Amino acid sequence: MTVPQIVAIHEGTVPISSSISNAYISFRNMDCSIVAVVSDVIRNGRPVVGYGFHSNGRYSVGEILRRRLIPRLLQAPPEDLLTEDGATFDPARAWAVLMRDEKPGGHGERAVAVGVLDMALFDLVAKLDEKPLYRWLADHHGDGEPDAGVFVYAAGGYYAPGKGERELQDEIKGFLDLGYEVVKIKIGGADLAEDRDRVEAALAVLDGDGSRLAVDANGRFDLDTALRYGEALEPYQLFWYEEPGDPLDFALHATLAERYPGPLATGENLFSLTDARNLLRYAGMRPDRDIIQIDPVLGYGLVEYLRILHLLRRRGWSTRRCIPHGGHQFSLHIAAALKLGGNESYPGEFQPTGGFADSAVVRGSRVGLTDTPGIGFEDKAKLHQVFRDLHS
Repeated sequence: MTVPQIVAIHEGTVPISSSISNAYISFRNMDCSIVAVVSDVIRNGRPVVGYGFHSNGRYSVGEILRRRLIPRLLQAPPEDLLTEDGATFDPARAWAVLMRDEKPGGHGERAVAVGVLDMALFDLVAKLDEKPLYRWLADHHGDGEPDAGVFVYAAGGYYAPGKGERELQDEIKGFLDLGYEVVKIKIGGADLAEDRDRVEAALAVLDGDGSRLAVDANGRFDLDTALRYGEALEPYQLFWYEEPGDPLDFALHATLAERYPGPLATGENLFSLTDARNLLRYAGMRPDRDIIQIDPVLGYGLVEYLRILHLLRRRGWSTRRCIPHGGHQFSLHIAAALKLGGNESYPGEFQPTGGFADSAVVRGSRVGLTDTPGIGFEDKAKLHQVFRDLHS
């Protein structure tokens, strides 16, 4: 039997910049690493290629990819990357190769770089099996019956030059016109009084229904500020109050959880199984209402995310309490296959990597997936061209 091999890995950087900002950073200089993992399997006269990139919010990680991770994959004996029967690639074995000689802890940008290649490997494996990734994942890591559609909310409401309450309302109306019923806006980039006015302006467009509005402080607050905002936000009964303090300040989060009765959401800046374990141990997370937003790409990829989901189940959490950060097709496949609670969406932002298939239609804040093999980047024309240019 001829075993598949990786013959080349191409790496590059694309801009996903924007004039928007949240409570902590501007996105004016944001960029993103992309990779193409080329196999020796030929279909329709072309090699089968897996594509990957990382989620927004972290900068490109080309140095780590070029100097450490890509050479490890290319230099590994083929059997170290394959399933037991040698029929296809095994992302978990490839993950172990990527992490050889890496010390534990200190995750940082390394976790992002591993996630970029992890995405490409899952795309490649599903393509070789001629299945869309969500069906491949449901068969191999789920119950075989993926969700037909996935809940998505529109993340926006950023701060931007010249953007006032009227512009915020127009943005939210645009989300509603696209089929979203739940939206998220930023807080913490202004004082409490101004942010409360922005929340009320958003609610005016949402028929006054707080359960359709989430707010995100992007880790900006100290404990006193987080509590003051919580007290001010509580009467609105919001969809959730997100990342109020530093993502590793579990004591702050636990104190807030004792005093704020509504749902809290956090996790997009936690990058490992150990981080997730500490979140559950120390942050006062409540499995009946709170949301875990760990990003399958930024946190060492899907291989590590599967371990996190296993931990959550053992601790009595439903996967429906997981709604990943990211807003792209990879996490959409994961949400459908593993029965997560939904997926983030960024209508119009972080292009070309963000968003779903060009043909995707949101109805009632739910969206379906295509049957294109792999992640389906071929259904997202501008992004697919970027990938093609990388290795053509």
